[in-house]
Amino acid sequence: MTSSSSRFLVTILLSMTTLRGDAKQFELPPLPYGYDALEPMISANTLTYHHDKHHAKYVNTMNSMIKGQSELESMETIEEILVHAHEQGNTGLFNNAAQSWNHEFYWNCMTPPSKSSSISEPPKNSQLSKMIQQSFGSYEEFVTQFTTAGNTAFGSGWAWLCYSIPQQKLIVTKTIGAGTPLTENSSSKAKVVIPILTMDVWEHAYYLDYQNARPTYTQTFLTKLVNWDFVGRNLKEAIEVGKDEL
Repeated sequence: MTSSSSRFLVTILLSMTTLRGDAKQFELPPLPYGYDALEPMISANTLTYHHDKHHAKYVNTMNSMIKGQSELESMETIEEILVHAHEQGNTGLFNNAAQSWNHEFYWNCMTPPSKSSSISEPPKNSQLSKMIQQSFGSYEEFVTQFTTAGNTAFGSGWAWLCYSIPQQKLIVTKTIGAGTPLTENSSSKAKVVIPILTMDVWEHAYYLDYQNARPTYTQTFLTKLVNWDFVGRNLKEAIEVGKDEL
């Protein structure tokens, strides 16, 4: 792995994956804000169940599945484990490792909503804003593609904004179940795609607040809750990784 790739793992992926302690167990990371910080867009009740029950179960189940497996216990990040599980066809381990990673990334993609009524967007003239314009033609087109991805993920899944290294542009994609774009990055080959934003569209992410109105949730997420500073930092690091991978 190149030095730039290593830096990306440290600053983005590894920083959001609690390292193991002496017992070689991953810990459930705390939310980066209070349980009531996203209200009224996402309630404290939803965050409590989502983080303390669902996310915690994925982490605990993953820990139980890697316990005593020397190869897996030697891996320092959840990303390594989920990619390995995917390549080995270990669906159970992949599902729990991927959901552990996906959820921690999702928490960091959100920030408490502004008290004003203004719509949250990437900072004007920022690297992120310019890349969105170059990749989609307009911010509005990005919004359409991203919300469509979330609204049309059948059953449960995720919407993603990723930096494509081969195309040197941003792309929108969706995954079903525990799916993650990280599986496109083989453990033995160069990185292909790097996620910089995700939105959880499993029902447990929104049902207590929005019932079956997923489109209302996805629109609210994108216009009120996205941590654009975090997304912008991710893009900056992804571009640097891409320079070394090409």
